[in-house]
Amino acid sequence: MNQPAIRNSKEALEPSAERRLKELGIKLPIAPQPFGTYAEAVQTGNPLFLSGMLPTEGHEAIFIGRVGAELELDSGRKAAHLAALNGLAVAREHLGSLDRITRVVRLGVSIATSGDFRGQPKVADGASDLLQAVFGSEKNPTRLIYGVASLPLGTPVELELIFEVTGQKATEVGGVLVTKRRSV
Repeated sequence: MNQPAIRNSKEALEPSAERRLKELGIKLPIAPQPFGTYAEAVQTGNPLFLSGMLPTEGHEAIFIGRVGAELELDSGRKAAHLAALNGLAVAREHLGSLDRITRVVRLGVSIATSGDFRGQPKVADGASDLLQAVFGSEKNPTRLIYGVASLPLGTPVELELIFEVTGQKATEVGGVLVTKRRSV
């Protein structure tokens, strides 16, 4: 009787971020381009640092205003979710695959609010919930939340993301992402 082979590798035990995206029916947007003179992602060794991720599509802000003033809490959550999708798109573009992310180290969430708004953690959960759905609760990051008066483009949310990564680095050759082994 033929028994299916049991894979005993770490890869077989850990769900793939790319597979989870497909299972959740999430299609990442095109990675946003910088709004100024800076890099969207910088990798130095194992950490991958992302610049402030905004709730944009193309080069336009989708959400504008302060949470608790011009925007309701639910719109702030949706803005945080969109900014996190943009962060994942930038990470995938830089790495070639989200499966290279071994840990979400930190999520910083800046939220433009009215002075008396107190629901910042619920707004930030719009990003945190997405990251947990994609990477699993065992890779949940530390999180900092800041209430601020204003953010770039008038958006209600800006995310800072730091990932720990491993494996091969993707490079573009003739418009195609190619991986080659990094020396460690």
